Amino acid sequence: MVAALLVPLTTHSQQAPPPPPSAPSAAPVPPPPILSGTLFSNFQYRGEAGLTKSFNKFDLERLHLTFRMPAGDRTSVRITTDVFQQTTPANDAYFRGWVVRAKFAYLQYEYLKRADWNAAGRAGLIQTVFIEHEETFWPRWIATTTVEKAGYFVPGDAGIGTIVTLPEKLGEVYATITNGPSFNSRETDRFKDYSARLSLTPLSAASQSYLRTLTLTGWTYRGALGSKFSTGGTGQLGPIGSSLSRNRWGVFAGLRDPRLTLGVDYASRTDGLELGANTAASPRTESDSTGHLFSAYSVARPFQIANTGSKIPFGVLARWDYVQPNDKTQPHYYLAIAGITWDLSNRASVSLDYQEQTPVNGVSIAPTKTYFAHLIANF
Repeated sequence: MVAALLVPLTTHSQQAPPPPPSAPSAAPVPPPPILSGTLFSNFQYRGEAGLTKSFNKFDLERLHLTFRMPAGDRTSVRITTDVFQQTTPANDAYFRGWVVRAKFAYLQYEYLKRADWNAAGRAGLIQTVFIEHEETFWPRWIATTTVEKAGYFVPGDAGIGTIVTLPEKLGEVYATITNGPSFNSRETDRFKDYSARLSLTPLSAASQSYLRTLTLTGWTYRGALGSKFSTGGTGQLGPIGSSLSRNRWGVFAGLRDPRLTLGVDYASRTDGLELGANTAASPRTESDSTGHLFSAYSVARPFQIANTGSKIPFGVLARWDYVQPNDKTQPHYYLAIAGITWDLSNRASVSLDYQEQTPVNGVSIAPTKTYFAHLIANF
């Protein structure tokens, strides 16, 4: 009987202890940021007569570093830094070298993801309405686009925006609300700028590859600037709370094929101006200045046009700009660019090009004749 009583006790004592509670699973490790960049460099030689004749220099024109990082489901962050040489004379005593600033820095949320439609919202330092779009046609490493070079606006500004991709590869819509001064300045007044762009690719289903990339674009930019007399002052008639117009619009047509790129650009601008000192002796008055520009360019690879299987990485390019700052007066200027390119690899290219800027009828633009050797490297 004693043995019978001990058997179940022994069996119970030999049972394995219960397993310890499982440790909580570790949080997933976020993927590392994706780094890419573009280096713009050149050697230039000035050929026009005058004090600048024969001036030459090696120049690191720009270095863009872009960081892309996921920030959860459908959410991502992009930061693009712009390394450039500061050329403001007032700052020369402190530093004459290269400085860094933010060009783009925004959060993007993809609020629509479907097989036929896609849309995303952006907030932060975002792209302006047109420049980055045209840079997919014209090579930025040779020269800035016409609207940027003529001072219509710059590539980035602080604000919010949305981009909608149309179904069947028919194009996209982009709209923004921004501060207005651009990434070169903090906000300086209470007014905001509104812009929108519609880009259509109506022949995206065509059998001919050249026609599939035909892009028709229209854009508008409605802006405002605060008065320089917004706070009033001693002797003034009072503060001015109204704004001055800063409006632009344009149309663009282009083809973008690896063998041949064509682009035609027209844009117009209207800027409000203030005259007088806002005093009884010199009252403040307003006027408008309206100007326009036209640009046409081509980038071609002749060996690949003649033979689609050619691997010779030689290209030619040409561009012609006409810019009239004020339609009420005759002064205007031309910009002509011509050159050849060679691809060192699929991510690096060099060029030899000539750029001539010619003022007409006294426009306040310096005449230039510059020979360039350009280099671009994407990484």
